This record gives sequence, C-alpha cells and structure tokens, in this order.
Amino acid sequence: MASGWDTSIKPQPSRELLAAYRASRARAENAERIAFGGIVDKDVYNIAAPFTDNGVTVIPGRVESRDSEHSEVVFFAEQDGSWLPLEDAPVLVLQDPFHCRIGGELVVGGVEIYPHPVNEGALMWRTVFYRGQDIRSLKPFFKGPDGMKDLRLVELADGSIGVFTRPQGEKGGRGKIGYTRVASLDSLTLAAINEAPLLEGQFAEGEWGGANEAHLLEGGLVGVLGHVANFDDAGDRHYYPMAFVFNPADESFSAMKLIAERSRFLPGPSKRPDLEDVVFSGGLVRQADGSAVLYAGISDADAQRIVIDDPFQGM
Repeated sequence: MASGWDTSIKPQPSRELLAAYRASRARAENAERIAFGGIVDKDVYNIAAPFTDNGVTVIPGRVESRDSEHSEVVFFAEQDGSWLPLEDAPVLVLQDPFHCRIGGELVVGGVEIYPHPVNEGALMWRTVFYRGQDIRSLKPFFKGPDGMKDLRLVELADGSIGVFTRPQGEKGGRGKIGYTRVASLDSLTLAAINEAPLLEGQFAEGEWGGANEAHLLEGGLVGVLGHVANFDDAGDRHYYPMAFVFNPADESFSAMKLIAERSRFLPGPSKRPDLEDVVFSGGLVRQADGSAVLYAGISDADAQRIVIDDPFQGM
C-alpha cells in the first residue's frame, strides 16, 4: 500500500503553517464552551473527545486549580445541558486524558507527575495506561518512559498496535513524534518505545509537538490529530492543533497542516498570560457529512469544541 506522498518533507515553522491555514479560509464554526458542573473552584480543560460507556456518552477532562499543576481526570456525563461527574466512576490522578479501544477493550491514559528524582522541587512526568471493559473496571497496566508525554496507541487493520511516541532531550529535543508497532497491549515495553524511530522532517528547529489521538482510516491508513508548539521572543507559548496521515505499511506520512487556532474559539480565561494562545487538541469526532467536531483545551483553563472540515476526509 504505497502512499504516494513526498518522503522528503522539510520542516515548516509554525508561522508558515499558520499563514497557510489562514490563507486557506478553513472552516471553523459553531465554537461552543462546554458547560461542566459539579466542580468547585477548579477548571476543566484538556478534555478528550466524548465516547460511549455502557450506553452513556462520557467526556474525560483534566480538573485542576488555576494556581496548580496537580490535577485529576474526571469522567463527565451530560445531564440537563451540563456535564456532571459520572456517578461511581473512578477519578484518576493524571493530567491530559485520552482514550481508544483495542481488542474490544477500553484503554484510557494520561500524564502522571511525580517529584523529580534529582532536581529538588521540580516535577517529572510519564504516560500511564489503564484498561478494562468499561470505565468502572479500569486497571493500570503500563507506565511509559520517565519524561515522555503524548504516548498514543491505535489498533491497526491487521490487529497489531501502532504506537506513537514523543521523546525529549538528546533524541527528541523539546519533543518530536516517533513510531513503532507491537503485537498486543501485553507486548508494550519501555525498550520498544525508547527505540522507536522518529518521523523525521516534521518540526522546525526549536519547535515541538506530539500526537494526541490516532484514527484508523479506510484502507489501513492512520489519521493523526496532534499539536505543534513554539515559544515567541517574549517566552509566551503558542500551541496549534494539527493533523497528518500516516501509512503503517511503509511508515511514510503526509505533511502536517493546522486545523484551528485560538482566535477561532470563544474568548475565555487563561491559566497564565503566557498560555493565552494555547489550543490543546483533545479529540476529533468525525461526521458522515464530511465535517468533524474538534474538542480542545483552551489556554490551560477552558474546554471548547468547534466544527471543522474532517482533516482525514477521502483518505
């Protein structure tokens, strides 16, 4: 299954990606703040896309005080127009939830923070995975490498599992996407993740990004929803939702494109002034009419959704 894509992709700075996005006049409409209730004096942000659990539509969200990085993942269900914590559901001590289904099982993950082993007062992080038949039966089964966020899994057409990684430091700088394949959830290992080759040519010098969600497409391709980010000269952060298509057969991939920006969402609060221009891709619900609903964390303090064109339509 040859992709036909240009395999000599050159990294484009996010300012060029942003200019191309604006020039395209891409669809971005019906921006809506998601109303969460049952939470006192805390923000809900960096949500995942909704999914169905025992017939109930559920949204996992990061719940956190405005002045803290210590968060919990709460599962919310809609009731009378407001999303409320799901009764008897577990609360996970994690950041930035995500989910997928593999082998008929629900897999939920997020970022666990803990004291840095060397730098006193600093925090370290890793991606933690849970599995079960439903939310209430979730059990932890794997912890990713120390210092790695944005590990994502997708069940491929042949039943194996594609693993998108995001090393930092000597291998990945501020964060680049890697990829490997394993036979099953039980085959996930730290060695396999650490040895995953990078998808070369995606991020410009000094910029970073990661995969947020992976969709198996018709024909066995994988649509990847992710983010690309940078610092400006003042030290402010800029995060943009992006998407690309990956071919597991030959590990080629299309050029990334931006699919939204902060100004297309509703105005709202920010955790800090340097986080005002942050859109964190939470998840994508693809529609039969060629549109898609993007669920996103906004400025590390808010959660919204917006209707866009399906970035994987026709793939």
